[in-house]
Amino acid sequence: MKVVIAEKPSVARDLARVMGAKETNDGYISGNGYAFTYAFGHLVQLCTPQAYGFHNWSIANLPIIPTEFKLESKKLKRDGKQIDDAGALKQLNTIKYLLDKAEEVIVATDAGREGELIFRNIYYYLGAKVPFKRLWISSQTDKAIKEGFANLKEGTEYDSLYMSARSRSESDWLIGINATQAITLAAGNRGLLSLGRVQTPTLAMICSRYLENKDFKPQTFYKIQAGFEKENIKFKATSEKIDKKDVAEEAIAKITIGSEATVTKVEAKETKEQPPLLFDLTSLQQDANKKYGYSADQTLNIAQTLYEKKVITYPRTGSRYIGEDVFEQIEALFQHLADTAEEGIATISRNLIGAKLNKRSVDEKKVTDHHALLVTDEKPGALLQEQRNIYNMIAKRMVESFSDVCLKDITTVVINAGGVELIAKGTVIKQYGWRLSADQVELPDEDKNTEDQDNENAQLPKLTAEELLEILSLELSERFTKQSRYTLKHHC
Repeated sequence: MKVVIAEKPSVARDLARVMGAKETNDGYISGNGYAFTYAFGHLVQLCTPQAYGFHNWSIANLPIIPTEFKLESKKLKRDGKQIDDAGALKQLNTIKYLLDKAEEVIVATDAGREGELIFRNIYYYLGAKVPFKRLWISSQTDKAIKEGFANLKEGTEYDSLYMSARSRSESDWLIGINATQAITLAAGNRGLLSLGRVQTPTLAMICSRYLENKDFKPQTFYKIQAGFEKENIKFKATSEKIDKKDVAEEAIAKITIGSEATVTKVEAKETKEQPPLLFDLTSLQQDANKKYGYSADQTLNIAQTLYEKKVITYPRTGSRYIGEDVFEQIEALFQHLADTAEEGIATISRNLIGAKLNKRSVDEKKVTDHHALLVTDEKPGALLQEQRNIYNMIAKRMVESFSDVCLKDITTVVINAGGVELIAKGTVIKQYGWRLSADQVELPDEDKNTEDQDNENAQLPKLTAEELLEILSLELSERFTKQSRYTLKHHC
């Protein structure tokens, strides 16, 4: 009998159905030569300090550094004490019963670092010796599952992934246990103070920036802005930053509405704006936060649900690229989107079928454990609104990433008004390319550089050097330098 260990009951049920196992038992599903069992996330954990004889918090005990880390079944905290999780113990007994009868084990926990750790901890805690192979798939569709079972990997191929997960887990334990006890004891009767490998440096960065901003004193500066019009196109031109008010007032006094200004320089440059790369988990979380206000955890949970519904590929990916083998399936996915997606996405998808696709996101060497996020060929059906939002973000990014470049003419015009140099910039899109389908996420207000936008115009008329323009409006504005805070975009 081959024993398959999944990470969740729902995944075990899906695998069992696809592989023809139909007999439901307590804690597993069997049939067709298989037994499909499951964990509930981490059934096994690193032992608590109590297991090494440190029953009380004391400065004298620190630092606690085990000569060898040991494993124990999952614990619950009740009335200040660690007790066994009865459900975890029961499921571990079921898995041990199956392993004792197994001729081979198939690892079907999530194909990633944490999934590998979940299985290995169970395997080593139970003292199993049965050889194991790895089911490594990037989506939960029936086709992907069948192909995965037909192409199982040797378990030893993922030893380094396990060691990476184990190192992270043990470093979390060492820092979390020792630092938390040390600061809590040092602080006296102030309650539990928690420190950790990730949370503490992150909090330190935020606090450091807060202290910088607390003492921040805005600096005043001034800008002169003039308005012009040609061929029924209105545009504005703005001076560079002027630090002193009297200098700014002296400069604007030389200019009057109705007087003429001279175009001294016109520089037009064609630029190619490549489409964005496909989403990995981090970039999806960033954009979902900006567009919908979802937290990183919320986005991950939604994406995980979509993965389990088989409508997107594996979400915990750190790559924004796909390989040539996956690229060969992209046109079929566009046909799927053309038939099932919302109208805007469907229309662009239709146009991409048979077209020459942009391959910026295709690079086998940059694919890590899993390729970038894609939709699958499963119909999404009825989804909750938040699930629909994330699904559509992934689908839109797909049609953007494989669309043509956006061609733009960026024009910079320098104008002399009474001896004051004013600058006007304008962008003309000659070929929309991927921007035809783009649903661009605006940065929060504090992330926008107002100074850079002063001389930006949606459109500029055709201008030439030495041309005279009438000044139609004139303004001297007082501005203030701004402080900056960390955002998800900057430091996620």
